[in-house]
Amino acid sequence: MQVPLAYYVHDLNPIIFQVTDSIALRWYGLSYVAAFFVGWWILRMLIRWDYFALPEEKLTDFVTYAALFGVLLGGRLGYMLLYDTENFLKNPLMFFQFTKGGMASHGGIAGLAIFLLVYARLHKMSWTALGDNLVVTAPLGIFFGRMANFINGELYGRKAEVPWAVQFPTELRENNLDPDVHREILFRSTEGIDTSGMDNSQVIETVIAASRDEGPVREIMAELLSPRHPSQVYQGLMEGLSLFLILLVVRLLWKRAPNGFLTGIFFGGYAIFRILGERFREAESGFGPGIFDFLTKGQFYSLFMIIAAAGFFLWAGIARKTDSKS
Repeated sequence: MQVPLAYYVHDLNPIIFQVTDSIALRWYGLSYVAAFFVGWWILRMLIRWDYFALPEEKLTDFVTYAALFGVLLGGRLGYMLLYDTENFLKNPLMFFQFTKGGMASHGGIAGLAIFLLVYARLHKMSWTALGDNLVVTAPLGIFFGRMANFINGELYGRKAEVPWAVQFPTELRENNLDPDVHREILFRSTEGIDTSGMDNSQVIETVIAASRDEGPVREIMAELLSPRHPSQVYQGLMEGLSLFLILLVVRLLWKRAPNGFLTGIFFGGYAIFRILGERFREAESGFGPGIFDFLTKGQFYSLFMIIAAAGFFLWAGIARKTDSKS
């Protein structure tokens, strides 16, 4: 007789500690801080080892501006334009509603590319040489972000029965649950909980919070929720950690690689890993247009990164500029 698997019911709290009702330190925010400092440290090492021509005294400003104008603004605007276009066009001011989430990796990457182009022109530096060093650190930001996605219980995977599958109570916020299952979970989970005066979203958040503790609500989640791939972890390991190690090894072993070559590896590697990772991720943002409707939006947008990668490889092969100090 086969014994049913006891899957892990996700019980991680996205909040590290609460300051006030509206102010809290969250793992998602901490992931950006960690990416900033780790990226800064790696770039400083590259400068000291003569891989990066940027003066060390300018490094902090460079990383700060890259994070602000490239990652944060690019990632936010990219999400609005690529994944929430209709609502954004109706209410452009929703761009500033940062507390409600919504960041896109593709937007952050595009934002970084534009920032580097402007920075290189202002400081009379090589755009591709700047990019070849910054892209070494970029995957670590993706890694920290994906781990924060997992802690938040968001961007989870498709249904699966692998031993390491996870049941995400945060499904109650989405439209991925069967309506009957959704109603049954809320009905059974709120027995003994005073929900008077709460709207539906508040009830859902109360139930999700209750599921983090050992008890009847957690048992109900284990009984009724579908196990899913922890795709955030898959993508963090592929798009983040694996791509970082590949780029770091190439950077250290091939100091005089043609400018643009590492940027090409980053664009192509991210696209390939993203396309693979999206096979396990719930397509909450819909699918590609027209003949590309067999791809998720994330996979579709990654196709353009493959084209960009080919352009960088072509440029590196033609220009063959290898001066790491320019």
